[in-house]
Amino acid sequence: MIQVSSGRRILPAGLYLPISMTSNTPQWPAPAVIGMPVAEVDTPALIVELDLLEANLKRLADYANGRGLRLRPHAKMHKCPALAQRQLALGAVGVCCQKVSEAEAMVAGGVADVLITNEVVGAPKLARVAALARQARIGVCVDDAGAARALSAAAAQAGATVDVYVEIDVGAKRCGVVPGPAALDLARVVAALPNLRLMGLQAYHGSAQHLRTPAERAAAIMQAAELAKLSRDLILNAGLPCPIITGAGTGTFELEGASGVYNELQPGSYAFMDADYARNAADAPFAHSLTILATVMSRAPGHAVLDAGLKAHSIDSGMAVVSADANGRPLKGLDYRKASDEHGVVFPLDGASLPALGDKLRLIPGHIDPTVNLHDWIVCVRAGRVAELWPVTARGAMW
Repeated sequence: MIQVSSGRRILPAGLYLPISMTSNTPQWPAPAVIGMPVAEVDTPALIVELDLLEANLKRLADYANGRGLRLRPHAKMHKCPALAQRQLALGAVGVCCQKVSEAEAMVAGGVADVLITNEVVGAPKLARVAALARQARIGVCVDDAGAARALSAAAAQAGATVDVYVEIDVGAKRCGVVPGPAALDLARVVAALPNLRLMGLQAYHGSAQHLRTPAERAAAIMQAAELAKLSRDLILNAGLPCPIITGAGTGTFELEGASGVYNELQPGSYAFMDADYARNAADAPFAHSLTILATVMSRAPGHAVLDAGLKAHSIDSGMAVVSADANGRPLKGLDYRKASDEHGVVFPLDGASLPALGDKLRLIPGHIDPTVNLHDWIVCVRAGRVAELWPVTARGAMW
């Protein structure tokens, strides 16, 4: 159990982290106060339209509930227990995380079921997983027999039981064993180890999420489902349990859901969305509920400079898109074309007028996950005013 002592948090493995890295309150004050008009929020800031967010959450929850599928949204996107609690209230069985520290933040925020959809290697991290499994239901992915044995030893030492999912590589060429006999061999190892509970397969095809055409995405997920089914059937025929096949993302969840193989879905970006998902062909079922509010800090004859640069949003999947003014009125003809550490440069298109000095604009980020990780707070608005302030509790949680 985590203890607080002398301004530090003591973890089971003897590691020490500053309280500011693990507490529920960010180090910096929020850029807004409840009741404030959106136009007065300090910038750069993450703005979430609660009406759009709630519609996104309900749309996916209704899809899963209506088909008898388990929904386990991915919290690596929002890193925010307050949002996770809303997902749980709509029927989610738990959340996913990618890092042990993210899982710790979710459990501290009241989430009782967390799957770490990643491999966990190294004694300090394994000790933390085992300690966390005494407080909540914790799952971990494995793709190596030695890693499974190390996890078992850590769980046994802590007197805990950890859920284990054999991760198979269904096309992403990242983590995971080769589907088929290799997956069965690893499942046998896991099932025989003490303090581990074999729960099934992790079969996530991350790179399929942003294949641009529906045909490309359908072909990728059809192959992934066939590989997952092959592995599942071998495990079941060997007399081992394999109750859950988990995976799927925002770009493909309907394909996994219709496959007859997957019974748990892991989308994350659907809650907020980003500009890169908007580049996928076909109608997107979710709205852009999150934007970055930025201020024009300088103006020249041919461009305007915003206070939102690389330290306010990620451009690894492309530049942000100027979408609206501070009050949410759509804007067209402004191109966010250049970013540096603290600056973003906007150019006019087709004779559009540049915003004035001090004007505030809303940007749709190119990639939502690393963008949220750059901010301490999510400013939630409704009807043009700040309604709630959510700390990004797991910001920077990558260990």
